[in-house]
Amino acid sequence: QVPLVESGGGLVQAGGSLKLSCAASGGTFSRYRVGWFRQAPGKEREFVAAVSRSSSSTDYADSVKGRFTISRDNTKNTVYLQMNSLKPLDTAVYYCAAQLRSDDAWGFWGQGTQVTVSS
Repeated sequence: QVPLVESGGGLVQAGGSLKLSCAASGGTFSRYRVGWFRQAPGKEREFVAAVSRSSSSTDYADSVKGRFTISRDNTKNTVYLQMNSLKPLDTAVYYCAAQLRSDDAWGFWGQGTQVTVSS
């Protein structure tokens, strides 16, 4: 089990920035690849970004490339999502998730944090 807790969401104007955090309890966090997903009202959950266990590789959805940055600090058992140049279309509940390997299912999920971008 990898309990995950997201924080950092809120209300921001278009063009603004937010930094989300995903904190894990337990000492095995560094074994997991961690990703961020989001779900807007009436839409399916979509992939946003992911970071490998050692931070050696990252992946991004095309819609956020150049605006969002995922990073992790394994000493703090935390993954971050820095979101810049936010757009109203970025409004969603953001979830972090963990998987052991890139071809595994995302087996562990947080409860989500709301991000609202006003125009």
